[in-house]
Amino acid sequence: MPLTSPLPCRPPPRWLALWSLGLCLTWSLALAEPLAESLLMSSDDSATAAAPADRRPVAEPTAPAPPPGLAGTVDPAPPDAPAATTLPELAPAPATGPALATAAPAPADADDAAAAADLAAALAALTDRSFAVKEQAVADLAASGDPRAADLLKALLGGDLQARASDDRVVLTRRHGDGFALTDPLTGSDLGQVGRREVKRIVVNNRMRTALRAGIARLTLASPDPALRLRAAQETLTAPDPDSAAAMRERLPVEDDAQVRVLLQLGIGVADLGDPEPAVRLEGIAALAGSLQRPARNALRTLLASETDAEVRAAAQAALADIERLIEWNRHAQTLFFGLSLGSVLVLAAIGLAISFGVMGVINMAHGELIMLGAYTTYLVQGLLPNAIDWSLLVALPAAFIVSGVVGIVIEQTVIRFLYGRPLETLLATFGISLILQQAVRTLVSAQNVAVSSPTWMSGSLQINPVLSLTYNRIYILLFALAVFAVLLLILRRTALGLQVRAVAQNRAMARAMGVRSARVDALTFGLGAGIAGVAGVALSQLTNVGPNMGQAYIIDSFMVVVFGGVGNLWGTLVGGMTLGVANKLMEPWTGAVLAKILVLVLIILFIQKRPRGLFPQRGRAADA
Repeated sequence: MPLTSPLPCRPPPRWLALWSLGLCLTWSLALAEPLAESLLMSSDDSATAAAPADRRPVAEPTAPAPPPGLAGTVDPAPPDAPAATTLPELAPAPATGPALATAAPAPADADDAAAAADLAAALAALTDRSFAVKEQAVADLAASGDPRAADLLKALLGGDLQARASDDRVVLTRRHGDGFALTDPLTGSDLGQVGRREVKRIVVNNRMRTALRAGIARLTLASPDPALRLRAAQETLTAPDPDSAAAMRERLPVEDDAQVRVLLQLGIGVADLGDPEPAVRLEGIAALAGSLQRPARNALRTLLASETDAEVRAAAQAALADIERLIEWNRHAQTLFFGLSLGSVLVLAAIGLAISFGVMGVINMAHGELIMLGAYTTYLVQGLLPNAIDWSLLVALPAAFIVSGVVGIVIEQTVIRFLYGRPLETLLATFGISLILQQAVRTLVSAQNVAVSSPTWMSGSLQINPVLSLTYNRIYILLFALAVFAVLLLILRRTALGLQVRAVAQNRAMARAMGVRSARVDALTFGLGAGIAGVAGVALSQLTNVGPNMGQAYIIDSFMVVVFGGVGNLWGTLVGGMTLGVANKLMEPWTGAVLAKILVLVLIILFIQKRPRGLFPQRGRAADA
């Protein structure tokens, strides 16, 4: 073969040629599909825009039949429409709409039908690849006025509104195992569960997020529910952006709820602090002056950190100083409330001891354990009424009074009766009884603390303003202490038992000479004081831990209150308890809880040196003797 002869050329295999041809076709289709879709949409817009200008009918209706794949989605043309305008019927947007449109409930009239169709079309447009189309869909949803629109926009912003991969149907998704549980966004009907790859996330950009937040703010602030508007205003106040501020300005002239109006004004003021004009910033400072809302204070502090205008800085500093002064006064009011609350606890713990110690002269070291018995009675009553916790305290109050009162009468009849006139032996005997009661509770109930539930009507707090709140349990206990004091005072002043108790307390020998059975009066008096201690235990179970050593925390304080107020005087017990509670809480911020208690004890010792009989001493010949 000569060297100049060409080499033999073998044809490529058939499979390689077919594979190359298929790959080329695939790429061509992939590139042609978006181009064709764009051309169709542009032709649709052109035809729609040109339709009002040219209404001349075409001579012959020669509209071609739609392709088979779009046969189920083409809307019928109206009777008077020209056949030449059939091109918009081929737009691909309605291809994903029937699933949403057919899922919506049948509207009652034509307006509802149009609104439902617009809402479904806006949802369907969210699956479009163009961000411009999706932004218009968000605007349509916000302008629809549908009560479901705000929730749909929140779901889209939070990523819970997605598209089903099989048919591009917009669905609400919720995490369920390894996949999602789907729900129809319009009807709320269950659409089953799918895997993670069977749904597509609707992508949003920053412009869409801004539009979503603005739309949500407008819709929630325009809600007919005042509570929803109040919550929306509070959420917007924390970080008001220009869109939210615009929505608040639109809503403010028509808002009729006072609380919402105040928050809207504050939100506008916070937004004005970021305005480049000093005059606008001054208006914002004036709107925030005197506000106790935390976002208002934070906005003023942020402004001071970056403000260069001297007038604006001076106004911001003055407004912030006024706010801090108001906060300080509210803190003093809250401290006073805490002091009254502690005083009511001391009054409840000591008022029973004021009867037994003041009237009978018995140093009852088991008084704290009688309080503990009342608290454990509350625990046992709640165990018997597990489904009626809200009513359990009403049952526990008389039960605790009876239990502690009976135990007190037994103690008086079996131990104290034989020790009258011997205070040291009485102190040692009652101290031994307290140890016996503690061990009995450890053995019969539990050696650990037990849980006592609070009723729902005692939970939560009364919000006076953003920096001052009063807890309901302390409010109720304060009122309960005053009610117990009033009832006990009524018993001692308006009943035969009260008359006999006062007679025995003033002159035991003369009362016995007049026919008063002093032994019976002593038993009933000690039982009354013990029963009130049990009632105090019911109240204290809502504030502190219930355990075997619970009473030890109140016995010393009870004796302090009785001695400070005046032995045997109920008014002295009330005033003494409230005074010690308020003084303790007033000193705590500067000295701490432990040192404050020590200082209170020192002050009581100094006071007793000056007035040994207390604030309200007993009067009469028996007291002088």
